[in-house]
Amino acid sequence: MDVDVPTAAGPGRLVVAPAEHPRALLWLGHGAGGGIGAADLAALAAELPALGVTVARFEQPWRVAGMKVASRPPALDAAWLEAAPVVAELAAGVPVIAGGRSAGARVACRTAAETGAAAVVCLAFPLHPPGRPDVTRLDELLTPTVPVLVLQGDRDTFGGAELLRTELAAMPGDHGNVRIVPVAGADHGMKTLKASPLTAHDVRELVVATTAAFVDEVLGSSGR
Repeated sequence: MDVDVPTAAGPGRLVVAPAEHPRALLWLGHGAGGGIGAADLAALAAELPALGVTVARFEQPWRVAGMKVASRPPALDAAWLEAAPVVAELAAGVPVIAGGRSAGARVACRTAAETGAAAVVCLAFPLHPPGRPDVTRLDELLTPTVPVLVLQGDRDTFGGAELLRTELAAMPGDHGNVRIVPVAGADHGMKTLKASPLTAHDVRELVVATTAAFVDEVLGSSGR
C-alpha cells in the first residue's frame, strides 16, 4: 500500500506492508545513496508483518522526485516530521518504532523525541564519513533516550561495529539504552564477500531476527 505524503519539499511516499493484527509499526527511512528497496529494508518489510509488525518505509521527497543527490539533513528531518501524523494514523494506537539505514537512521535518531518513537532501529549508522575520523555523528546516535538497536557491519567504511563500540564506551555517562549488534563481514550496504562468515541470506535473516526480538523487548517493557 502506497500513501502519498505532502511536504514542503514536495511529495514524499510511505510504502506500507501491513500486519493483519498489528502490535507495533516500524517506520523506516532510506539512505542517501539508495532508496527503500535496500536489501535490509526490503527484508524487514517482507518478514515482519507476519510477526504482527506493520512496516512503513518512507521515501523522501528528493527520491520521489527522481533526484540523484539527497537533501541536506534539516530538509530530511522536516519531511520526516511532516510524515509523522500520517504514520501515527496508520499505527492506530500501537507503538511506533522509528528507524532506517544510514542517513535514515540519523534522521530517526535526531527526531526521536519529536515523533514520540518508542524505540529506534539503526541499520549501518554512519559514524564517520569515510576517511574523516575527525567528523563524528555519535552525538546523533546518543540523542534518543528510548532503546536504540544498531546493526553494524564490521567492514563498514563509515565505522565498523567495534569502532562504534569503542567510541561509545569512551563517552561519559550511561548509554545502556544503545545496543550494538555486529554483522560479521558486512560493509555499509550490508553486503558480504565470498570469504565472509555470513552470506547475503544470513545477513537478511540476522537483520530480521534481531529486529523482531528487539521489537518484542520494547513491547514487553511498555506492557503490551
